[in-house]
Amino acid sequence: MLSSAQAKLSYELQIALRYLRARRRDAFISITTVFTAIGVMLGVAALIVVLAVMRGFEASLRQRILSLTPQVELQSYAGGIANYVEVQARAAAVKGVAGSDPFIIGQGMASSAQGLSGVLVRGVEPDNVVVNERFRNFIQQGVLGSLADTSAHNDGMVAIGTTLADKLKVKVGDPLNLVVPLTAGSDAELTTRTGHFVVGAIFETGVLLVDRDLMFMGLTRAQKFFGREGRVDVIEIRLSDLDQTVPVTNALRGIFGKAFRVSNWMEYNQAAAAGFELLKVVYSLVLLLLIGVAAFNLVATLIMVVMEKRKDIAVLMAMGAPPSAIRRIFVLKGLIVGSVGTAAGLLTGAGACFVLAHYHFIHIEKKIYGISTLPIDVHPLSFVVVAAASIALCWMAVLYPARQAARELPVAIFRS
Repeated sequence: MLSSAQAKLSYELQIALRYLRARRRDAFISITTVFTAIGVMLGVAALIVVLAVMRGFEASLRQRILSLTPQVELQSYAGGIANYVEVQARAAAVKGVAGSDPFIIGQGMASSAQGLSGVLVRGVEPDNVVVNERFRNFIQQGVLGSLADTSAHNDGMVAIGTTLADKLKVKVGDPLNLVVPLTAGSDAELTTRTGHFVVGAIFETGVLLVDRDLMFMGLTRAQKFFGREGRVDVIEIRLSDLDQTVPVTNALRGIFGKAFRVSNWMEYNQAAAAGFELLKVVYSLVLLLLIGVAAFNLVATLIMVVMEKRKDIAVLMAMGAPPSAIRRIFVLKGLIVGSVGTAAGLLTGAGACFVLAHYHFIHIEKKIYGISTLPIDVHPLSFVVVAAASIALCWMAVLYPARQAARELPVAIFRS
């Protein structure tokens, strides 16, 4: 047995569904209803796809930034870090730390027989787990382990980016000269040092500044070449979980105190993160307006339905239907249209994301974006949020026509 509330809702729903059926004399209203649902569907699908693409771009950029930017880094306020092995051991004891990478930074001028370019030299441990994990997907030619080769009859091997390799017109195995400025003597007189290296690896990160300006060298050779034996400039801390960035940063600050500056990737990339968040908000608002335009077509559609069904409304009210029931009939009709459009939009958006993720027929400029196809990152929460927003807009759109229908007076309708 149905309860009175269930029975009431049942007859209201039945009437709402009946009003959705097309009849010859109100076919125009039914066609308008169909186009309203299609408008909602297109708006929802567009919002789903745009959110997936924006998340994909954000994830791609974050991956490339984090592959080259220290997740957490330690710098000594006193200058170089001499006891860096001990510092690494102390940092490794912190929960959430997966590894560390000590390195030095220097500037120089790289030259070959065909070109010349300023470079930023980074001395790293080529056999370090953190270094290998970071660069294993970027190496295009050669091997990063060649930087540890001590058998060469020169100053060692270096790794350079594809853009720099093109500029200098070199490949793996070609010689490369490097001139760096140094300070020497008690009066810190500026001198230069020239080294003769061989290209051991070529990498491509998709970040123009890195591929064009960065050169990697074995840490031991870099320390000797730049005159910083036994010291490093920075220690990068690799995290096991990026969500633990803040707790690990705070823990390291507590351990090392005021002797070290501890910073993390979130502090370095606040502008980029804020920019992506702003873009997502702007795009979402614009597309929500698109859904809103389609949803508020329900206003015109339902007003026409109310005008068409005035006699039906009068009969229902004369039979004892309260104004609240009349209101619910038209609210249900509008929500059914909005729900069908929303569901179709979610399915269309999911299908479009699947196609874009598996069939890369849309190409973008790799030199600008670092990727050649649209990145897609679908998150289930996006579907929930978009569906809720769409239904909410449809619900707001049907309130006015439903309220006007409930205010009709049977006597006035029968007299007219």
